Amino acid sequence: MKNSFLKLITLLFASTLFAQTGHVMQGVGAVNMSMGGAATAQPLDISGAMQWNPAALSTFDQKLIKFDLGLFFSAPELNSTVPIFDSNGQPTGNFMSGTTADDRGISPMPALAMVWGKEDSKHTFGVSAFGISGFGVTFPESTTNPINMPQSMGGFGKIESDYMLLQVGFSWAYELSDKFSIGVQPTMNYAALELMPNPTANPTQAGYPSTDKATAIGFGAQFGVFFDTGSGFKLGASYKTTQKFSEFEFNNTYLDGSTATNNFQMDYPAILSFGLGYSKGNFDFALDYRSVDYENTDGFSKTGWTQTASVAGFGWKNINIISAGLQYKGIEKFPLRLGYTYSSNPIESDVAFFNIPATAVIANAFQFGFSYEISDKIMLDAVYHHGASDGKTSGQLLNPMFASANNPYGAIPGSEVSYDMTTDLIMFGISYNFLK
Repeated sequence: MKNSFLKLITLLFASTLFAQTGHVMQGVGAVNMSMGGAATAQPLDISGAMQWNPAALSTFDQKLIKFDLGLFFSAPELNSTVPIFDSNGQPTGNFMSGTTADDRGISPMPALAMVWGKEDSKHTFGVSAFGISGFGVTFPESTTNPINMPQSMGGFGKIESDYMLLQVGFSWAYELSDKFSIGVQPTMNYAALELMPNPTANPTQAGYPSTDKATAIGFGAQFGVFFDTGSGFKLGASYKTTQKFSEFEFNNTYLDGSTATNNFQMDYPAILSFGLGYSKGNFDFALDYRSVDYENTDGFSKTGWTQTASVAGFGWKNINIISAGLQYKGIEKFPLRLGYTYSSNPIESDVAFFNIPATAVIANAFQFGFSYEISDKIMLDAVYHHGASDGKTSGQLLNPMFASANNPYGAIPGSEVSYDMTTDLIMFGISYNFLK
């Protein structure tokens, strides 16, 4: 039992890689990121407006194009503890523990947006292509951390994943009056996912398989309203529907060389946003609240094991996000910005094993950014972001062979797996105004 038990536990750990697929990027582009992602009622740039409230595009009466590129680095650490069994499969009372650091390195984060607006028109149009979600982890093989021990020693070895979600939006804003606007944005999405191993597939005697990269196409929409009182205060609200995807179709390869296929449905959650903005003199303030509906999203609403020991879903709870930002324009051609973002944790301890590591555990993020106006037509932007989890997300190791009426997930007494991380991002952007 000692080898099969540990090998099953470590192989099933691959299910935790999905925790980052549901991550909602706190902002898009250097300007919006530097405001903590707040833009629902304070559209300082076209990227933030199209991401969070298409109605706010009505404030842009020019033809603009904007491109941003970020360099994203995360530093997760994976910890595990397992009981040690004797030759008869009985616990000895001793435990083995270890920690593995991710060594994936830097990942790019692009954003492209363009808007067509005219001062004498009630219509404003836009198109955008944003990377709104993604992850990748590389936990190397280890002889000291049970999760990452070589397969010959009953562990899993190296854990790798790669996921990206690109969203293309087509925005239209219409001014019902000089103070009130509405907006609509149909969205099309492309996602790609690769896992080593794949916990959504049925295991065999050889364990869980690895996958080739699978892709899926999704569709959705966003609707918004924007109100500028004319006295400095601004209000906004938007609703981004669930992005419904086709199923991922995985081509799996098991450790013994056998192959199989399986499908898995994983959508992107609906997001409801409310915003408050205030502008006075050299200051612009923005505050956003968002509710993210994971509990009604395929891939996240269910949890636990299927009858064939694959993962049914990941059991996320809905989360709340608060974003706040302040811009100071007192320095000519050089506005400065500060931003803060808070996010609650969708992962409860009883299903932590299914969801580690997870970028969703980033609770507090801080940003500093600025812009520089090179000319009437060209603006450069930059931001630095740092995020950290609010302590570790942890829970017991789970094994479907231990599942019972009183222990539905098969929690292993005396075991623990936990994860925490920090994130850092440097992003630069450039915008061009065609009509100035």
